[in-house]
Amino acid sequence: MIRITRRATLGAILAAPAIASAQSWPSGSIRIVVPFAPGGSTDAVARLAAPGLSQRLGVPVVVENRSGAAGSLGTQVVATARPDGQTWLLTFDSHATLPALLPNLPFNITRDLDPVMLIGGAPYVIATRPDKPYQTLADIVTAARARPEAISYGSTGNGTIGHLTMILLGSRANVRMAHVPYRGGGLAVNDTVAGHVEMMIGSAAVVAPHIAGGTLRPVVQFGPERLPALAQVPTAVEGGFQGLEAEAWWGVFAPHGTPDAIQARMYAALKESFQEERVNRTMTETQQARVVLGDKSVLGPFLDRQIAQWGGLVREFRIQAD
Repeated sequence: MIRITRRATLGAILAAPAIASAQSWPSGSIRIVVPFAPGGSTDAVARLAAPGLSQRLGVPVVVENRSGAAGSLGTQVVATARPDGQTWLLTFDSHATLPALLPNLPFNITRDLDPVMLIGGAPYVIATRPDKPYQTLADIVTAARARPEAISYGSTGNGTIGHLTMILLGSRANVRMAHVPYRGGGLAVNDTVAGHVEMMIGSAAVVAPHIAGGTLRPVVQFGPERLPALAQVPTAVEGGFQGLEAEAWWGVFAPHGTPDAIQARMYAALKESFQEERVNRTMTETQQARVVLGDKSVLGPFLDRQIAQWGGLVREFRIQAD
């Protein structure tokens, strides 16, 4: 009994600073770093959450865009920040390819960042102009076999999940297509609509407004099941490519060492913010997201799987960053 009492007392003493830190947090304005330019889906998701976070935490919440180097510049800002709960990272699926694309990064994304929340995901979609002849995934494969490297597609850049999905499709179907990388989904959409590329691959969040407006036609989606908003569009699995799935996703991370109690409070505030009716509706209808709101026990293993899957493809096909 004496040993148990002493051990419990020692544990309480050691835990006291962390508890005190959590009780006094936040001590000032909070910044959410988005490692991409304004206007993209990651920026939109962060700005959706910010008002609710500010209301719940009682301090200003500032979204700070720090773009560059495939998202690594903004990520480094958070990875090297003080672990005091004042700085957080809200990033995109490209987070999983950084270690393979940029092996000399000055930080380690699994060592220097703690997972906090998997917000959700949206399937990647191949879309084309309505006057193009591609009605099904089989049409694309047939055309690519007949004209190797002549069928072009746009993506948001070398080594992005969209680009890697097309590489995987080409490998599975034994076809070669011409990749045209862009520095953003908007540019890829513009050139697809203008007919400069045959098709594009982008998240459902990027292409959905243009599909609704009639300037793009969806051909195939890469989610595990059909998105309700694109219920008429088959998945790649339905097209005969078992296991060929790819979703855009958004996650929140903290500098490693941020006290668990602070991370738990941030997670709770984030969850309540994303569960607000207006925010949830925007996520599902505008961003076309499957909202998950999984905690660190969900995001950590999920990220490990994403790094293994997509990072392995980067190395296998020797993809280099733009």
